[in-house]
Amino acid sequence: MSQALAQDEGSGALPGGSLPDEELPDEEPLAEVLEPGRRTGPVVAVLAATGIVVSLAQTLVVPIIASLPEIFRTDASNTSWIITVTLLVGAIATPVTGRLGDLYGKKKLLLVAIVPFIVGSVVCALSTTVGPMIVGRGLQGLGTGMIPLGISVLHDVLPKDKAGSAIALMSASMGIGGALGLPLAAAVSEYADWRVLFWATGAAAVLAFLAILFVLPVHDPRGHHRGFDHAGTLGLAVGLAALLLSVSKGAEWGWGSGLTVGGFVVAVVVLLAWGWYELRHRHPLVDLRTTVRPVVLLTNVASIFVGFAMYAMNLILPQVMEYPVELGFGLGQSMLGMGLWMAPTGLAMMAVSAPGARISRTRGPKVTLAVAGAVIAVGYGICALVLGTLGNRDLGPADSTTVLWTLVLLALGATVVGCGIGFAFGSMPALIMSSVPAHEKAAANGFNSLMRSLGTTSSAAVIAVVLAQLVQQVQGRTVPTVSGFIVSLAIGCGGALVALVLALAIPGNPGRGQSAGH
Repeated sequence: MSQALAQDEGSGALPGGSLPDEELPDEEPLAEVLEPGRRTGPVVAVLAATGIVVSLAQTLVVPIIASLPEIFRTDASNTSWIITVTLLVGAIATPVTGRLGDLYGKKKLLLVAIVPFIVGSVVCALSTTVGPMIVGRGLQGLGTGMIPLGISVLHDVLPKDKAGSAIALMSASMGIGGALGLPLAAAVSEYADWRVLFWATGAAAVLAFLAILFVLPVHDPRGHHRGFDHAGTLGLAVGLAALLLSVSKGAEWGWGSGLTVGGFVVAVVVLLAWGWYELRHRHPLVDLRTTVRPVVLLTNVASIFVGFAMYAMNLILPQVMEYPVELGFGLGQSMLGMGLWMAPTGLAMMAVSAPGARISRTRGPKVTLAVAGAVIAVGYGICALVLGTLGNRDLGPADSTTVLWTLVLLALGATVVGCGIGFAFGSMPALIMSSVPAHEKAAANGFNSLMRSLGTTSSAAVIAVVLAQLVQQVQGRTVPTVSGFIVSLAIGCGGALVALVLALAIPGNPGRGQSAGH
């Protein structure tokens, strides 16, 4: 086995530089592993709660987006960075945090990563101008990598029969936090000062730090003899920043503008050079030879489309629910009301973690991912049918019964999508960890999370373009048409179906009979 490890570390003796499935390295011993007789609940609860706290940063400012220019006395283009910077920093930090966890110990990196999140929350709470607010949001983004890192911890320390459902829950925590955080943030914004949002998340993160410190088992550092790839980290950061900025800001800058096109060109050139460098580096940040293994490659590509489908729903339905009924198709909900109608989506992600793990254990995570794609597509179909029916009517304030039933059916469709997302988020780490060497599990999970982030960013750009093109003038306002929302739902449904096809194309049935890669 040591010979196999040596080959994987860069000798190039094996074709393609990767290990055959049957020669994947065994797990290295940890300083403390939970025995089957010990309680696993506290460990799962701490990591899942930490993931939800960190993911709150994604939706924390949604209720106050429209008010940000007034709050900070600047224009909307400046305040848009309050959202964009968290995405950028999180995308870059995720694979880096995973790699550092593999090298120096996962518990240690969890404690390190949550500190800037705490500091960022305090900075945001104290900010009176947009500059410090952007800095604070960037610091919060550094905590994003804790979720894939937590998945790897659960894989390492839990018994096989407990790991699957726990990993599914931890993986879905980003979606759960986003869905549940929306009504919470809306309620706080409506009834209290917006700064309470950041004081509360900062306090929750402090509690999470203490819980990680005292509850999680101690890990021995893994792979400390392998150097950290500083040049690869810089190259990935520059390439991702150029790509994500161009995608997320393209609509604002203009898709044909020199800034957007130049960003895409820089991204392509830098990422190609980064890939060339990584393939030749002895201890790369991301082992690209591992990522092109069919199971890993297809899972990562499917993750892009799952992330796309997840975020598209969060972009479409809230708008429909919040538009005034007087426009003829809106449902007249407040931010808080919309958040409460969307909250079951997050609860559904949480509820399906155990059933999804059972499917993965008995049928294989490939099957779970395929089921996820089908379920997400069905949820989108329900919402599209409901909006299609709504588009044939001209709602008014007197149609309260129709509005209520429309809200119920849209919430049902969103909940079905949430079930599919929960299945997908549980199956993807299982597929990844059943197919990569032990010393790369955290880094591979981080890269998989990065793929989901690319999906969500692309989703925001694509849906924004669709809704900006299919518009109408209603009572002096330019608003999307019902057809625009239906087309957007069809695109989200298409993304789910692509994920289904990719899942079916995964060779064999990796991970069947295992618990998330054990």
